[in-house]
Amino acid sequence: MFVALALAGTDAFAQAAAVSEPPVILCVGTSLTAGPGVDPADAWPARLQKRLDAAGLRYRVVNAGVSGETSAGALRRIDWVLRQPAAVLVLETGANDGLRGQEPEATRANIRAILEKARARTPPPKLLLLGMKALPNYGADYGRRFEAIYPELARESGAALVPFVLAGVAGVPRLNQADGIHPTADGHEVVAETVWTALRPLLAGSKAR
Repeated sequence: MFVALALAGTDAFAQAAAVSEPPVILCVGTSLTAGPGVDPADAWPARLQKRLDAAGLRYRVVNAGVSGETSAGALRRIDWVLRQPAAVLVLETGANDGLRGQEPEATRANIRAILEKARARTPPPKLLLLGMKALPNYGADYGRRFEAIYPELARESGAALVPFVLAGVAGVPRLNQADGIHPTADGHEVVAETVWTALRPLLAGSKAR
């Protein structure tokens, strides 16, 4: 009987510990999320954590960015990543597809599958999709088809949408590293504010500004 009580107490302790863990905001993305070339504390997911803490919102941000990853790569690992229950999935993928000129329909299918897998979780996370634009060297038609992926899938899945995650950063030399692609620490600050504006209304306990 003592053993049974002890085991029951252990189970209760484990359940209490699980309840006390803050909900997770899972940021799945490319190098734009991972933050190469800047201190990890300066990447936009870490800056989101600072905003959450300052707002008194109890969440834990997890940076699951992988440099060089395509939307196909994100799809291959999403089941593993989502083993960690998340309150919100922030999805930033497709940038490397656009850099490689991948057919937009393939990118759309991959992102759709990721969102479907997330929605199938119990309970499902809220979804925030971060949009991307293609470089102009593939032509205006390619750019339009690529950019259309994100609003289409946001409407289809019920996800909140950031139309362009690099708004205010892309093409601004002082906000980008020497490669012209990856944000500097100041660039990540702009991205963090862009994401924060879309994320905050999704969070429990959030109040309007």
